[in-house]
Amino acid sequence: MRKGNWDWNYENEQWTQLPGHLKHLPLFTRHFDLTSLVFRSLWGIFLKGLAFRFWIRLEVKGDFHKLYREEPRLLIISNHGSHLDAVSIAAAVPFKFWLDLYISAAKDYWFANPVFTFFSKHCLGAIPIDRKDRKGEAIKLCTNLLNRLDRIWMILFPEGTRSPDGYIHDFKRGVSVFAERTKTPILFLYLEGNSELMPKGSAIPRRGRLVVHVGPVQRPAPIDEVDANYRRWVTAINPNAYGPQTNT
Repeated sequence: MRKGNWDWNYENEQWTQLPGHLKHLPLFTRHFDLTSLVFRSLWGIFLKGLAFRFWIRLEVKGDFHKLYREEPRLLIISNHGSHLDAVSIAAAVPFKFWLDLYISAAKDYWFANPVFTFFSKHCLGAIPIDRKDRKGEAIKLCTNLLNRLDRIWMILFPEGTRSPDGYIHDFKRGVSVFAERTKTPILFLYLEGNSELMPKGSAIPRRGRLVVHVGPVQRPAPIDEVDANYRRWVTAINPNAYGPQTNT
């Protein structure tokens, strides 16, 4: 459901003013077209039934069902060590919640060619984030979605880019801006083993084990507070997550 009568279609003023790379149907309607429904279902079967069962052994520590009942609107944040991260989070979230799951994805990678663009639109329902965009069009769109939708889980990676060394780095302020402007709570996730499975520069993930730790929900707060709370939670799980300097 949406708040009020806000709705996206191909004729309204908001749509015509958006840059072309943001104009794909799954992003603007909760009623996916047949193509998206078919390909998203096939992707779910492959991801959950094959890839994250036989190639990557996925373990989820936490209860997404309870969160879905209690927190209809969330900014989901996680450490970012590989291109596998967004897909891993989707694999951890129950399929029946996918219609409310949005993934912020780097436009220069996930929308770099027709094949990736089709996959990102129809399988992931991704929001393309142009990291060189000075006008902030994608930021405005994300803010609108968070403000207007009654139920939305949006995945963000607050480090801003993949870690070059496998360690977690300082958060950018964007996640706090979104949270405070839209009064959206923040869910902490920690992906354990992601950098080893698909380190920066790799094209294909290795076989192995991935643990998705589902953490506490943080109310909107300045980025220093969010970063400190996330660091405290993660280092209790893995003291080396931020590098050797935390091992004192």
